[in-house]
Amino acid sequence: MGKTAPAFDRATVNRNRLVLLTIVGIPVTMILAATWLWYFVVNGELDLVGSLGTANNGELLAPPRPVTELGLVDQAGNAFTLASGEPKWTLLVPAPGACDASCERRLYLTRQIHVAMGKAFNRLQRAWVGDRPLADTAFSAEALSDGSAPPADFRAYLRTQHVGLLTLGADRAALRAQFPELADRPDTWYLVDPAGWVMMAYDDSVSYKDVMADLKFLLKNSNG
Repeated sequence: MGKTAPAFDRATVNRNRLVLLTIVGIPVTMILAATWLWYFVVNGELDLVGSLGTANNGELLAPPRPVTELGLVDQAGNAFTLASGEPKWTLLVPAPGACDASCERRLYLTRQIHVAMGKAFNRLQRAWVGDRPLADTAFSAEALSDGSAPPADFRAYLRTQHVGLLTLGADRAALRAQFPELADRPDTWYLVDPAGWVMMAYDDSVSYKDVMADLKFLLKNSNG
């Protein structure tokens, strides 16, 4: 009995080591695999959405664009990071210059989509990005999308119509560079993933139901 006990102990130790290595190895392997996968997605060498078998309704941006290149700031002029805090997908409306009818329409549309997402509401957020402080942003929409009369100024409009909207700032040149679609399609807005990558573009050619279909798919297949 005294001679067989050490052999049993060694077998137990070896088995425990194998279990431990397996437990440690699984998350490491997953991290490496995710890093490899994201590298090819970012570099435009892999259509992840297409590979997952969905016909996305928005315009998939390949490669995705890092929102950090905008140098976002809050209304106090402090640096702001979309990817900080609780992970959320962002419906982003860039609007250099005045908030005109197109800007108002995009803010209204993204608000309606956000509300209509129901139980997924808290996994989403909305952001407006201008190139000047709110106090200096003219509001030139002659009527609101819901048919009501517009408030006196942009701040009043946001206060009454868009509670909870992130109001951010960025350099005008950076906005134009990061969102070139605005030059030809001023009705364009964007979807930013929880890690801060601008990955989809939408405009008025895409119905709100199709946008919601994309969002439901992405939320279902992501942890963010």
